[in-house]
Amino acid sequence: MNRIEIKIGGFGGQGVILAGMILGRAAALHDNLDASLTQSFGPEARGGACSAQVVISGDRILYPCVVQPDMLVAMSQPAYERYVMEVKPGALVLYEESLVDPVNLPEGCLAYGIPAIRFAEELGRRMVLNIIMVGFFTAMADVVSLEAVKKAVAASVPRGTETLNLNAFNKGYTYGLELKTKADA
Repeated sequence: MNRIEIKIGGFGGQGVILAGMILGRAAALHDNLDASLTQSFGPEARGGACSAQVVISGDRILYPCVVQPDMLVAMSQPAYERYVMEVKPGALVLYEESLVDPVNLPEGCLAYGIPAIRFAEELGRRMVLNIIMVGFFTAMADVVSLEAVKKAVAASVPRGTETLNLNAFNKGYTYGLELKTKADA
């Protein structure tokens, strides 16, 4: 596998950093790939800008920072607007469809939305928005394996919430598979 650069952006409190940690953990611990995570957040505890940058590679990662994302996961409009112009030509852009309007998408990029907030509310906990996005990413991106990410989710969430979070992951993953099947048809 070549070097894959992923940027996840949103507001503090949405679980952006945890989403990046889960993807990195899945790649490094369960798929035997190299992974790095860098993070950026404002001084606010909640509501400020926040991003996680994940690099995954089959080879040793010599530079851990994302330079030009192959993939962008946007969980807020400000994150989308800030990071979308950094992506590589032909990048995959995934977004929460009630929070992000994918305007000014660079030419050649593929953008797919998911009603992650609605799905989280259906599960009874809006806090699992990030895990739904991780499931959606796993289905759409083909970077880390399904089993690796499921193991990483279970190991990364608070004890006692594993079932809820795995249900959230499966909701996002299933939606992504259905969307991908339609897109490929």
